[in-house]
Formats: sequence, structure tokens, C-alpha cells
Amino acid sequence: MTSFATLAYALLLPALVILHNVIKHFWCKSVEGKSKSFPLPPGPAPWPVIGCAPEMLRNKPAARWILRWMEEMDTEISCFRIGNTNVIPVTDPKIAREFLKKQDATFMSRPISMAAWAFSGGYMTTVMSPYGEQWKKMRRVLTSEIICPARHKWLHDKRAEEADNLLKHVFNQCKSPGQVNLRHVTRHYCGNVIRRLVFNKRYFGKGRQDGGPTIDEEQHVDALFNALNYLYAFCVSDYFPFLVGLDLDGHEKVVKDCTMTFRRLHDPIINERIKQWRDNLSSESNGKEPQDLLDVLITLKDSKGKPLLTPHEIKAQATEMLMAAVDNPSNAVEWAMAEVINRPELLNKAKEEIDRVVGKERLVQESDIPQLNYIKACGREAFRLHPIAPFNVPHVALSDAVVAGYHIPKGSHILVSRMGLGRNPEVWDEPTKFKPERHIMGDAVEVVLTEPDLRFISFSSGRRGCIAAQLGTTMTVMLLARLIQGFNWSTPPNIYSINLNESRDDLSLAEPLVLQAEPRLPNYLYPT
Repeated sequence: MTSFATLAYALLLPALVILHNVIKHFWCKSVEGKSKSFPLPPGPAPWPVIGCAPEMLRNKPAARWILRWMEEMDTEISCFRIGNTNVIPVTDPKIAREFLKKQDATFMSRPISMAAWAFSGGYMTTVMSPYGEQWKKMRRVLTSEIICPARHKWLHDKRAEEADNLLKHVFNQCKSPGQVNLRHVTRHYCGNVIRRLVFNKRYFGKGRQDGGPTIDEEQHVDALFNALNYLYAFCVSDYFPFLVGLDLDGHEKVVKDCTMTFRRLHDPIINERIKQWRDNLSSESNGKEPQDLLDVLITLKDSKGKPLLTPHEIKAQATEMLMAAVDNPSNAVEWAMAEVINRPELLNKAKEEIDRVVGKERLVQESDIPQLNYIKACGREAFRLHPIAPFNVPHVALSDAVVAGYHIPKGSHILVSRMGLGRNPEVWDEPTKFKPERHIMGDAVEVVLTEPDLRFISFSSGRRGCIAAQLGTTMTVMLLARLIQGFNWSTPPNIYSINLNESRDDLSLAEPLVLQAEPRLPNYLYPT
């Protein structure tokens, strides 16, 4: 941290907070004294007015500090006051169900956040917008027109083409030297799929014959992952909004850079497409049909026959869809591959299932997914043990509530811990061990990646839950199945096992997974 930032934290923050919040602080105290027969969840003693902000800033990443404190105090629900905000983390599935299922209507809003505001175009989208009319409008658009079974089927061929391109890209890397960076492969597969679905193109420019990304796609995927890493990342100005602009923790610069990358790459495509559709010379009356999700967003009409969405709404929603699709499948598959490489018996079981269900004379297809229970069990176990983020996207209490015998004040931020649920020893036997078989209940029961009982989180549930679980499942299973079917994988020379340590800053592998790959199918099956 720079000396300037250190001085700002030491001198400016407490003074500004006290000046800005003292009246609100005493008002809150008076409210808390009225009819509060239930206590707040346990938590560290907050400083006057600024709460636990100093500890949050000293103990980065804040998510690990929060979970470590809860573990030391042996509590599955807690309360961390940061400024005037009660942050309520939860690690118990029963309590999580109370928040996200039984009392879901009370906790269906989102926090005000510098990054969320920037990436959602000022809360014009679905996932990041607080509860209100705009959220209702965009939610209806997505559930009825974008993420529905008919649309999923309509987009099948685009997903199939990217599954083929995945095989082509890895096959070309097998020639020399044969080492494949699977983090790079998995992330760009997900980026390719969602760009194809939204923009009907893999490349922003000319592209490459070997199926790999160019610099534009590299920058695009990097921006998507940076944006996701900084979204709801305990930014100091999210709890003290009057500090927006000072960028005391460096988050604003990252968010600005990501936003500029999105605008540079997305806006020319969207502007041109809007012009084509809304110009009289190129309208539906000429028989043109939508080709991708961007076309669908542009051609939606209201009850008067006018465009339902503004260009600004279209751009914001397109960015949110691109962000939402890349991280969960790619992280799960990278971790699953790392785990099974260290335990060859698991990798052999996955190969045997694919060979039994599909064989070696054709490639895995989406129609095979219902029968690939062991592959899906590996995916479920990766979601359970190695979630993409410590917490789910925050929920905000719309009114006072009581959960698990604790008072949850209006405006509280509810953080359901993906790590806490998936690694809870009261729920899971040997919670830190990768055991795909724990998810297989018998040959007659199909394994699915969703988890309605919130024993772990693959795709979030409830009114603010993930509405694209079908797409997420398809991307995850096809990515993992194609990698395992298409290639024999091993550790690089002189490396005998993969280091399964987590990154300090997030929950990804500390080092990108690099493996040796050799084709295991007849050459004619590899796309060229």
C-alpha cells in the first residue's frame, strides 16, 4: 500500500466517517432499542461508527478473515458491522435455506456497490440490480426470452461448434510440446461459448486457424475475470459511499479498466446490430430472423410495438450475461482435472464411463449428458469442494427479520458461504477429500449439478438465484467430458503430482494447471 493511501486510511477515513454518520449512528441505536427481543448474530466487537472497517482493511482478503473468525468462534452465523452495514455471513445449510428459501421474499435485493453500478450500467440489468421495477422488467425479459428451454435448444448448434473448437484447440497443442495450460483452455472455452451465444462470433476480429484466442479475446476474458473478482469484493467505498472517487483500495481503477475493455469490444458490435435491426431497410418485415441473444434483446417489443429495451439496457444486459457464464464452469473443470490427475483411479472411472456410454467412434454430445453420471458427479464434487468464490452474491434484507433466533436488521447484507456449506463437517463425510462417488445414489437416479437443499452451491437458488443452471450444467459437463474423452492426460516431466493449494487471493488453484496431453481417439474425430 502506498504511503498516501496509508495516511488516508489512518487520518481521513475515521474523521470523515464520524462527521458523516454520527447522527445516523445515534438514530440506529434508538431504533435497535425498540422491540428487539432477539439479539444480533455474534460477531467481533465493532469500533464506534466505523465498525469492523479497520480489521477488514488489515486482514485481506476479507472473506478469509471473516470465515477464519467464524471458525475460531465456532459459529455458523455471524454479524460484522462495517460502517452502518450489518454483514451477515452464513455457513450452515439449514440457516441458508431459511434466508434463500423460506424467507426468500425478504432477502431478494442486492447491495449498492461501486463495481455493480459500473458493470450493470447504473443497475439496468438482472443479477446486480437492487429489487425494484427495473429488476422486475429485466428478470421477465431473461426468463421468458433469453434463458428458457426453447432458447437453449435454439442455441444448441453454436454450443456444439465451440465444443468442437475446444477439441481442435487442444489437439493442435498436442503436436509440440504437448503441454496444455488448462486454466487458459477452460476459461477461453467458456468465453467462446458465451460470445457465440450473445454475439454469434468467437472472435472480435479475424481470429486464428488453430482455434485459440487472439489478443482481443485474451483481453476480454481477463477483463471478465477481473470484473468478477472485484464485484462485491469488500471495497471500502461500498460501506462509506462518500469515499467514492478517492479509490483508497485501488478497486475503482480495476473496475474502470474492465469497463473500458467491455465498451471497446462490445459497443461496436451492439451499435451496428441495433442500426441494422432498427433501420427501416433492415427490419423484421424483410424476413430477417434473430441469430443470437443480442438480436433477441434488440427485437423485443413492448405492448405498443416499440423497442422494449434501450441501447443502454441492451449493452448492460449483454455485459452481465457475458460475465455470468465464464467463471463457474471453468473453475470447476480446472479443479476437477487437477484432482483426478492426482488420483488416476478416478480419471480411469471417468474414461470408462465415457467409453461405455459414447465409445471411441464419435464425440460426446449434449444428448449424452443424462447418462454421464460419474462425469457429473466429478463436476458436483468440484463445485462442492472448490467453489469459485468464498461467498454467494450478496442478498439484502428488505425489512427486519428473525432467522435462526437472531435479529436481522433491514439493510443487512446476507453472505451465504460457498466454502462453509460445501466443507461443513456436519453435512459432509471427509469434507476436504475429493469423492465424486458421494453424489451417486444408484444407477436409476440421474445426477444433476444443481443442489436445492443448499448443502453446497453450484448455481444459486431463490428469486435472485441463477436462472441459467441448464446452460451452466451443459457447459461444465461438455467441457469436462470432451477433455477426458479426447485426450490422455498426465503430469509434465519431473512433476509427480499437482499442488492443490488455493490461491491466497481467491479460491482458484494457486498455479494454473498445466498438463501433458496426447490424443486418445482416431485422428478423423479431431476437427481441423
